[in-house]
Order: sequence, then structure tokens, then C-alpha cells
Amino acid sequence: MQDNHDRKWPGEPASPKGRVWQDPTRAVHGGPRPCDQRGLINPPVDRASTIIYDSVEAYMDRHQGLYDEVIYGLYGTRTTFALAEAVSELEGGCNTVITSSGTSAIALALTAFVAGGDHLLVADCVYGPTRKFLTDVLARFGVEVEYFRPDIGAEIAGLCRSNTRLIYMETPGSQTFDMIDVPAITAIARSRGILTALDNTWATPLFFKPLAHGVDISLASATKYLSGHSDCLLGTMTAASDAVYRQLKDAAARWGNCASPDNCYLVHRGIRTLDARLERHQRTAATLIEWFAQQPEVVAVRYPAHPADPGHAIWKRDFTGASGLFGVQLDGLTPPETSSFFNEFSLFQLGSSWGGFESLAVPAWPAPIRDFPNGEADGALIRIHAGLEAPQDLIADLAAAFARVRALRGRGQAS
Repeated sequence: MQDNHDRKWPGEPASPKGRVWQDPTRAVHGGPRPCDQRGLINPPVDRASTIIYDSVEAYMDRHQGLYDEVIYGLYGTRTTFALAEAVSELEGGCNTVITSSGTSAIALALTAFVAGGDHLLVADCVYGPTRKFLTDVLARFGVEVEYFRPDIGAEIAGLCRSNTRLIYMETPGSQTFDMIDVPAITAIARSRGILTALDNTWATPLFFKPLAHGVDISLASATKYLSGHSDCLLGTMTAASDAVYRQLKDAAARWGNCASPDNCYLVHRGIRTLDARLERHQRTAATLIEWFAQQPEVVAVRYPAHPADPGHAIWKRDFTGASGLFGVQLDGLTPPETSSFFNEFSLFQLGSSWGGFESLAVPAWPAPIRDFPNGEADGALIRIHAGLEAPQDLIADLAAAFARVRALRGRGQAS
């Protein structure tokens, strides 16, 4: 598995002394410097709604500072802006808008640039709540949503229309981990004046730089790896240009979307250990995948960093690492087998979300909502998040689950 932390990215920010910092250093030092915070290493938690002004003239001119100053609690405090600065440094972006959740970041980015009568192209492998927002909200307001195969590449040109305003991607895809040829799609989009947005939650900006690959908006659920501790909700929208940033900021303001300063503090603190945590998640995932590949019930492992994965070539070309989330497709599970497999784990937990310190295992059913299913309905698809536990303990927990299923099958054959 490759590790290209030293790779330089176009437009990446430099340290105050002009040195180009690498990503692990950015994660530790990104955001305001201690000298800008009265010597404090971590940004203080500023909780505020009302901001007091010294004069009526300053009060009347306050909205001129909407994009980069503290003018009202809804639009962000110093804590919010500190996190935005840190994320922007990691993403290599112009600026970042912090939102209340990953889902809100997705919804705001989509509504900021499309309106009734517009055409929106969306990768078929997107996160389930994204699809629900498109169906239940945007389509209801007259936006035409068209899904495309994740492997479409430059052929997306055939789907673009005069009223196509945005191409929305997620790679690897939700649950099935499909890889998308992002540079091929962004090249087509830019040639036609179409904006692009990408959900980068799986890789984080440490392992993939959407903006360096031509994307206009990089989105993330900071609830996941950026936080890393399963105790807060937050989303990020990083823009490649100031014009896009201002439109995203305007959308958040109009919808009244506000990020909690306490959650901003928690995510900023989580980013400081992001590099170390991702390295452990990645190593544990690789160990678990090697074990899964040896089990006769496993039909396929869905993890683009694995050489046997269909998207491995794109991952190897564009990404510098892989996270701890992957899929395992079994040869099928009956309802009793499913209950036995999941309900008696000792370490693996059943729960939504991922990216925290704990390992998770949940069943997944992507096929019913896809326009272009990949045969997922033919077997039981399990989504695994490799946490920070000892890999040997996790393998023992999984081995016990497989043993329970085999015992049930043995009894069935005997009868």
C-alpha cells in the first residue's frame, strides 16, 4: 500500500516561513498560530449569537465582513474560522464553509448551484441520504436528476446538456466502493463550464485531493475521520475559488445552517491526530482483508486499495492511501444466519456512521436503490469499519461469527 505524504499539490499553502509543509505537519499545525491566539495552542471555544459593535456605522456595515469576519454567531465565530482554515490547508482550497453535519454540507452544496429547470448529473453510487435529498427535495423543486455509472469516465460528455449545472460524485462509492475517474470527468465539465462537487469523506484530504484533480467543491462529513471519536456532527465544504466559496457561504446563511463551536473545537482537535489514526485504520483494514480473503464464504472484498478490486488502478493513480472502511460480499446469509452473525459480536458494534475509534459491522443493501446495480443482491454485503483495536482481537471476533454461521449451515445440511 503506497504512502505519498510528500507529494506536492498545485496551489498548496506554505508555512509562514515559506516552507511547503507536508500533510502530517499541516494536520498538526493547520489553522491559526498560537501567536494569533494569545499563546494558546488550541483555538478557544467562542460561543456567541450577538456581536456588539462600537458604532452605528460599524453596525450598518457589518455584512461586508460576512465571508471572513465574525459578524453574527450564525455565520461563524473564531472557533469556526479556525477549523475552516485548518481544513482549507489540508484540502489545498481557497476557503471552507463549516456546516452542522455531513448531510447538510451535501444538501447546501447542491442547492447553492442548481434551480428549477436545471439538469444535475449524479454518480449512481452516492450516499443513501444524498439520494433521498435529491428525490425528496431537489426533484420536487423541478431539478432534473440523472444518475450515471461510476465507471463512465470521459463518456459523461454524452450526458451533458446545455442546462447541466453540476456533476456530483462520491469516490469510492457508498457501500460498493466504486472508483470514479475524477480527472476525466472534471476535464469534460470544465470544458463545458459545468461545476463539479465530490464527497471525499472516505479518503479525507490526506489521501485524496479533489481540488487538485479539477473538482470545484470538496465535501466531507467531518463527523467521520476528521473527528475520529464518534461524538459530534459536522460537515465541510471547501471551494477551489473565492466565487464558489462565497456562493456556498451565502447558501449556508440563507438556510440558517450553523455549526456548533463546541463541535468545531472537537473536530479541530481530532484533525491533530488524523494522520496517525488513518495509518492505523489502514493497516488494520489490510490485515482484516487478508483474513477475509481466505474464508470460503467470501465472494469478493470491496476495497480499492486491494489489487483484486476493479477500481484499484484508479486508486493507485490518484490516491495516496486508503481508510479503514470496506465491504465484504458473502455467498448469502439466511435471516437466522444474519442474526447469528451480527448479534453475538464481542468487539464489532452495530451502528450507523464510521470513522471513529471503534470497529463496526453492518449489513448493506445497495442494489434496490441503484439505477446501475453491480450484482450486490446476489449475496450478503457487509460493511466493515476497521477501528483502532488490536487486529488479532478483531479477527478472533470475526472468526467466531463465521463459526456460528457454519454451525447453522451444518445443522441445516444434517437435517
